Amino acid sequence: MKHHFPEVTLLITHYNRSGSLERLLKAFQDLNCSFGEIIVSDDASKPEHQQAIQKMLETYAFRLVGTPKNKGLANNINKGQDAVKTPYTLYVQEDFVPKASFAEHFHDALMIMKQESDLDIVRFYAYHPYPYMKPYKNGFSHMLYKPGIWHADHLKFYYYSDHPHLRRSSFLDKFGRYMEGIQSDKAEFLMCLSFLHKKGKGLFLTNFSEMFDQVNSSAEPSTIGRSDWRQNKSILFLFVRWFYLKFRLVKNSFELATTK
Repeated sequence: MKHHFPEVTLLITHYNRSGSLERLLKAFQDLNCSFGEIIVSDDASKPEHQQAIQKMLETYAFRLVGTPKNKGLANNINKGQDAVKTPYTLYVQEDFVPKASFAEHFHDALMIMKQESDLDIVRFYAYHPYPYMKPYKNGFSHMLYKPGIWHADHLKFYYYSDHPHLRRSSFLDKFGRYMEGIQSDKAEFLMCLSFLHKKGKGLFLTNFSEMFDQVNSSAEPSTIGRSDWRQNKSILFLFVRWFYLKFRLVKNSFELATTK
C-alpha cells in the first residue's frame, strides 16, 4: 500500500553521514511513503559525502540545499526550512529510521493538525516522555506546560525538540529563527523558550518509540558529543545528579522569565 503525503515536505538535515542519509531515504521508500517534496539540507559535508549524495540523486528524488561553508545545525535547519514550499514539514535528522507503524501514526498526526488550527507541532520521538501530558486520541497526548516551580521536572521546558516531528511550515515565522553561531543544544533550548513564550501548542506520541529508531553506527557516530556521566549509577553520582537537576530547574525558570 502506497502512502503519499502531498502537503508535506520531508526536511532532512545532514552532515558527514551519507550512509545514514541513504538508509533513511531507503527506509521511507521501503515503507512506500512519499511526500510532496524531500529536501536534504547539507552543512558543507566532506567531499566524499558530497559525492555520495550526488550518487543518491540518481536513485532518490530529493532537492539538495547546500552551503559552501559549515555553519552549524541552526543554520542548516533555517536554510532547509526556507526552501520548503508545502504547508507542512516533517523534520528528521539523518540518523533516524522510520518504523513499520510510521504511516499510520503520521496520517493521524497530519489529520489532527489539519483539524486543529492552533496546533503547532506533533512530536514523534524522544529519549524520555514529556513529564506532563493529557491523553488525547489516536495514541497522542497533549503536552501541558506547568510553570509552577513545584512542578519540578526540568524536562517540562523541552516542550519543543529537534527530534522527528511534524510542524507547520510557517513555524519559523511564528517562533523565530534558530540562533546561529552557538552550540546546537543551546540553539534548541532557545527555541524551546520561544515556543513557551509564544504559547505554542503540541502533541506527543504517547508511545514515543513506535515511529522511529535513532541509529548511530560506529562507522557514522553522532556528530554531537555528549557526556555520559549522567548514566553513572553510583550513590555519589546520583546525589550530584539530583542537585544538578534542581539547579537546572531554577536556571531554566530564570532563563524563561528573563528571555524574550
